[in-house]
Amino acid sequence: MTQHDSPSLPAHRPGASRQAPEDPSPSRTTRPWMPALLYTLGFLTVYLLAICTPWGQRAENALFGFGKQGSEEAWIYPLSGAAYGSTPLPPMELSAEPTVMVGLAVIVVLTLVRRCWWPGCAALGIVILATGGKEVLKSNLPRPDLVGAPENLLDQGFPSGHTTIPAALTLAAVLVVSPRIRPYVATVGVLWLACIAAASATMGGHRPSEVLGATLLACACYGLATWLLPSAAAPGATRSPRALPVITLTLALVIALASGARNDTLTRSLVSGTTGFICAALVWYAAVGRPAHTARRTRPALD
Repeated sequence: MTQHDSPSLPAHRPGASRQAPEDPSPSRTTRPWMPALLYTLGFLTVYLLAICTPWGQRAENALFGFGKQGSEEAWIYPLSGAAYGSTPLPPMELSAEPTVMVGLAVIVVLTLVRRCWWPGCAALGIVILATGGKEVLKSNLPRPDLVGAPENLLDQGFPSGHTTIPAALTLAAVLVVSPRIRPYVATVGVLWLACIAAASATMGGHRPSEVLGATLLACACYGLATWLLPSAAAPGATRSPRALPVITLTLALVIALASGARNDTLTRSLVSGTTGFICAALVWYAAVGRPAHTARRTRPALD
């Protein structure tokens, strides 16, 4: 009887079972340029709808008709720096420039200590581009008078400089701090922004569109900076405690409503508080709510 040879079996390699199959699907790769584009489109949409249309101008100008003229009726007035001898809450009134300088200095120190050169440069770029771009846009974006508004309502204030500062500094800070404390730094910055944005809207210095425009400008600069970062230096997805987003946004809502409150009008108080909360939610989502760069494909493990 002829004995047939059995088919040979592949040699067993000890490390073969530990190899992770490479995922050939490109569906896991996100589009990092989309956030910057969406924030830019949001900025342009707010400007076109609120400032370049008659009904947008009428809606915002009508807010100034609710309650008394001036900021004395705002709850946050004692902290605004407008009262004689009062100390302003940064970056309100004359504290705006010192706040930016201190913020830039802190970013430089964190960059040197952690040696995160690319994120540090990106963080500085966010603050410089957002605050400088605010000045350029405020000088060059026209506010046409489409409804025959009073002269005191014709000043161009789009976007709001006081709102740009906390938004830009918060988004810059999350790039240079440790990933473990990044959600908590974002929480502090978001609560600060909610207060300043609502206060800017309720005290008569800025319209809601100008406050929203400033926040969208800072978010667009953040999206652009994270897109331009090298892959090795880009921050990954931020993991935060499960309850932290709910706690942060709830506190932001409370702070925004309190900062936007006035004694003489409920409507203007609610609009200002809601505006401040939307600004806080936008920055929270930009800083913590999504991965900042592309997800990388899984590479096979090497023995």
